[in-house]
Amino acid sequence: MDIRTAQRDVRTTFLGGFAGQLVSGTLWLTAAVLATWGTPTAAIAVLVLGGMLIFPLTQLTLRLMGRPAGLPSGHPMNGLAMQAAFVLPLHLPLVGAAALYRIEWFFPAFMIALGAHYLPFVFLYGMPHFAALAAFLVLAGLALALYGPPVFALGAWVTAAALLAFAFVGRAAAAR
Repeated sequence: MDIRTAQRDVRTTFLGGFAGQLVSGTLWLTAAVLATWGTPTAAIAVLVLGGMLIFPLTQLTLRLMGRPAGLPSGHPMNGLAMQAAFVLPLHLPLVGAAALYRIEWFFPAFMIALGAHYLPFVFLYGMPHFAALAAFLVLAGLALALYGPPVFALGAWVTAAALLAFAFVGRAAAAR
């Protein structure tokens, strides 16, 4: 199987990242709501613990949409998908350290880690829009941490909006 065919399989199976970003965007939206009207601890717990459920919830969403829940066993992109999935949890100690130093840096630090997580998706899906999403998340996270107002929830709202918007951008791009 050549690379373009493998990338098309990923785009087709995961609808250009639609289901995963819809699940992730909803999780970030929930964290934003809790960060605004609840407590920082609740918002952090929802994002970190809920993050562990993103892949199974993505599979469930795909199944509910009548689609296959993943690539077939032995698909050449399975290894890269697994590696990309583990980038984000490996950044959590760094995100935690930033939050311990300054709680308002939790979401911006997480945004930067999430942006790094999305870089391999450019190749995995063969879709350059993931580079734009990665760049946006990294730059917005840096801007909020360095120059933004000290509003704990702001990064969560920005990320939720970006993920939900890019879910539909990815779906439209994959449909072409």
